[in-house]
Amino acid sequence: MKYLAMNELGLAGQEGSCWGRMGRKRTSYDDTAGYKSKNLHAERRRREKLSNRLLTLRALVPIITNMNKGTIIEDAITYIQELKKNVEALTDMLQEMEASSSEEEFKTRVNEIDASEEMKQCGIEEDVQVTSIEGDKLWIKIILEKKRGGFARLMEKMACFGLELIDSNVTTSKGAMLVTACVEGAFGDTLTVQQTKELLTQIIKGI
Repeated sequence: MKYLAMNELGLAGQEGSCWGRMGRKRTSYDDTAGYKSKNLHAERRRREKLSNRLLTLRALVPIITNMNKGTIIEDAITYIQELKKNVEALTDMLQEMEASSSEEEFKTRVNEIDASEEMKQCGIEEDVQVTSIEGDKLWIKIILEKKRGGFARLMEKMACFGLELIDSNVTTSKGAMLVTACVEGAFGDTLTVQQTKELLTQIIKGI
């Protein structure tokens, strides 16, 4: 009886020991489940962020052929490549325009230098002559260097100073431009010969 009791106590001790070990194993299993749960939440957040970014990308690309993720990315790549080609084409066009503009400006400067030299070689100098004619009208004769847009600038400045041209004639020769015209005050002002000559001399120096 004592032997059986001891055996029973021994088995009870072994069973208690086993249950204790199993209990510790269950505790270890619960920790692993919590770790996996955290991983699932992190993966879910990553997928949501990726999905939101794909939606943003889809909104930016004008043509999407299919709504799956792979097609959205492929269409975005195609769109970006087209934009890059457009930028390169516009850049080349802008460079050509700048080169053409620089060349045109250079030619204009060369022509103006040639005109100035030609005037000097021919003994032509800038000059302003003003003569009074009937009423308040004046007759003017202006000789100035031939420049691109020079006549238009002359007309603009004369209009700003209240000089109205009734009739005008323009000829160019040997690098010079000859302007003859009848003028009168645009606002009914009386023009004097001396004042008008001084004013025109000032104007052609600024052209």
